[in-house]
Parts: sequence; C-alpha cells; structure tokens
Amino acid sequence: MSKELIYQLLHEAGENHISGQELSRRLGISRAAVWKAIDSLRRDGYVIEARTGLGYRLTAAPDALTEREIRRQLAIPCPDLRCFEEIDSTSSYLKREALLGAPHGAVAAANFQNAGRGRMTRSFQSPPGKGVYLSVLLRPQLPVSQLMGVTGMTAVAICNAVERAAGVRPGIKWTNDLVLNGRKICGILTEMALESETGLAQYLVIGAGVNVSHTPEDFGPDVARMATSLVQEGYSVSRSVLAARMIEELDILSASLKDGAGEWTARYRRDCVNLGKQVRLLWDDRQTEARALDIDEQFGLIVRLPDGSETTVRTGEVSVRGLYGYTE
Repeated sequence: MSKELIYQLLHEAGENHISGQELSRRLGISRAAVWKAIDSLRRDGYVIEARTGLGYRLTAAPDALTEREIRRQLAIPCPDLRCFEEIDSTSSYLKREALLGAPHGAVAAANFQNAGRGRMTRSFQSPPGKGVYLSVLLRPQLPVSQLMGVTGMTAVAICNAVERAAGVRPGIKWTNDLVLNGRKICGILTEMALESETGLAQYLVIGAGVNVSHTPEDFGPDVARMATSLVQEGYSVSRSVLAARMIEELDILSASLKDGAGEWTARYRRDCVNLGKQVRLLWDDRQTEARALDIDEQFGLIVRLPDGSETTVRTGEVSVRGLYGYTE
C-alpha cells in the first residue's frame, strides 16, 4: 500500500521534488519504509531522481501494461481491471471467470500470452513486451440477433483507439483484421455463450491484440510477410495509453449494443479496405474471384461474382489483392 501511495504522491508532484521526510510525514511511515517503496518502484522500471536537499522526483515511467499505468491513462471508471505479466490468453481467462460470476465490464490485459488465440482456432503470436493483448467481458442481456454485428463494431472501436493513441487510423480487412500499409497490425476475436432458457447472451468476450513494437523477427518467417506493427510503420505509442483508449472505446461499444449497429456500419464502410477491389473468396475447398461492392447492415460483404450475380458473404475467408502476399 505504501508503494502505491508514494507513487501517487510522486506522480501528483509532477516536476517538483518531495523530500523523504515529507513522504514519511504524510503517509505516517518510517523513512526506511519510504526508501524501500522507492527502491521497489525503481525495480518496476520507474525512474526516480533523488537529489540531496530536495528529495525525490518521478522522471519516467515504464512502458508496461500494469494496472497502475493503465488506470493513470483512463478517462472513465474501470472497477474490474486485471493485469497479468503472463497468461494463456486474456479471452480464455475471462471466459473461465465469466462462469465463476465475473461482472460485466471486467477487463483482462497481459504483457505476454503463451497461448494467444485468433479466429478459426488459429494461434495469435503475443511476444512479451511488444503488444497490447486485452479482452473485456460483457453481459449485455440481449438476444443473439442484436449482437450479430459486434465483431464489425469491435473493429471500428479498435480503429478509434489506435487513431486516438498513435495518430494513425488503420483500415479494416473484412471481417475484423486491422491493417496498415497492406499488412495486419491487429487481430480481433469475439466469443459468446447463450442462456438456453431465455435465448439471451449469457456473456460476450471481446478480445483484441494490437502489434505495437514488434519487429519482423518477433513474428517468425511465415507471419512476418503479412504482419506489421505500429513501430515498424513509423508510429510510436505507449502501450498503457493504447490499452486505456481500447478500454474506453469498448465501453462506448458496450453502451451502444442495445441500439444496434447503426452508425457503426457507416464507419466500418469508410474503413473497409476491401470495397471496390477484387477479392478472392475462399469457401471450403473452392476459390472464387469477385468484386467487393458494399457492407450490409450486419457487416456482411456484398460481392459481385464473375457471372454478374451478387451475393453476401457472411462466413469463410476473403483475401484482398495486394494484402497478405496475395497479388496479381
């Protein structure tokens, strides 16, 4: 507790120094306890200047996904924020916690996922200290029909968060990959459990992993050709700031679920990189060329097939020419 209180006092002091005697007096602890807390903060990565006759001053904070740092950046309440140095998957964790009664709005963030998951049982590479790996648990008490667009809405929400934190807006590759300069910077996974008696959603877990400071070596040879990071593309951002913006934008999403997709669909159309382009539809063992025309109100991809007919794609995979190694 002393450690957290001393951090707060140093943070509030800004550019000013606080003496060890003043910290001791204000907190009612010994000077030895003050020094021990300062030493512990330094081991956490905080740079704390000590000057004789002046005291202590906080000069730099680590780029860490800790509760302390994320809360410092948040503009909204987040009563249940759980941060981990390592975990299997933030979404897997919240699914387990949902069954144990974890509340609506619970957030899990991790510095490292050793079993990160993507769509269609794929793994999601989550090296330590490189990205923001974050999931939120929602209990919307809505029928499934009103939640069909949540994956598309999440893509827009994370685009908003990245733009606010890093100053660049990604595009969206249908359905829910975020891309910069033709390569993936974020994966999104939404999972839902239903109450059999009511048909309402028992819970909804939204997970997103954003590549912040990855290098090509962090991805491995197979993934490096299709993935990138904000730093690789020239954008620097604090991971705690990005995590806070993601929590804020997902809170806005949660509040709007009962009203339907609405304006989220228009925002998605604006960001979708597929529209107006030739795409390759991968359905089971079949591959079909088509032109992406529009996004419908449930975030389905409307395409024109070679015979001139139009259809709406809701499942399967779509590859865009020029993305992820698929070129003319």
